Amino acid sequence: MAKKQFDFIVFDWDGTLMDSTATIVKCIQASARDLGLPIPDERAASYVIGLSLSEAMEMAMPDVDPKYYPRMVERYRYHYLAKDHELPLFTGVKEMLTELSQEGYFLAVATGKSRVGLNRAMHSTNLLAMFDATRCADETFSKPHPAMLQELTRELGQDTKRTLMIGDTTHDLQMAVNAGVASIAVEYGAHDALSLSQLDPLFSAKTVAELHAWLSQNA
Repeated sequence: MAKKQFDFIVFDWDGTLMDSTATIVKCIQASARDLGLPIPDERAASYVIGLSLSEAMEMAMPDVDPKYYPRMVERYRYHYLAKDHELPLFTGVKEMLTELSQEGYFLAVATGKSRVGLNRAMHSTNLLAMFDATRCADETFSKPHPAMLQELTRELGQDTKRTLMIGDTTHDLQMAVNAGVASIAVEYGAHDALSLSQLDPLFSAKTVAELHAWLSQNA
């Protein structure tokens, strides 16, 4: 077997492992509707996926009186919690993670979700035992700041040069660049393939199956 290029693989959650992009967009739009604010279009709402909630609301609705942002976050949580237990993993994710784990890779999650939100999602999908470490946006700096990757590599004693970040947004890939970590883009999430390609990922996967195949052959 060829020598591994990486020892440590870090995944984003929403839009990379979990099929939640459309639901997140709808919840952001519903929050604005609840407060009688201008409703961000799908592009604006999907662009902010991966950021911490407060940053996401500010970026999705930059022209709104700032006093509304905390209320937007509160309404978003209300809408999202009503739906999050129904959200599925993308087809093939569990098999891919199981194989990587069995092959001895360290696995982690770096997400814009809150700790409570990630724990709920991990419990509902039975993935809690699969990961060696996780970082959430309410515990450190939000993407694209490199802190999540720096903290994860330190916690697990890993080398950034043998670490790989996988995500569906430019926030994920920019975080990897900022941390000096290699990245892979997935094209089935929130950001388009062209935007992702500008951040020089090693590979851009159109499906989980393509991602799994690349990792099996190249990681």
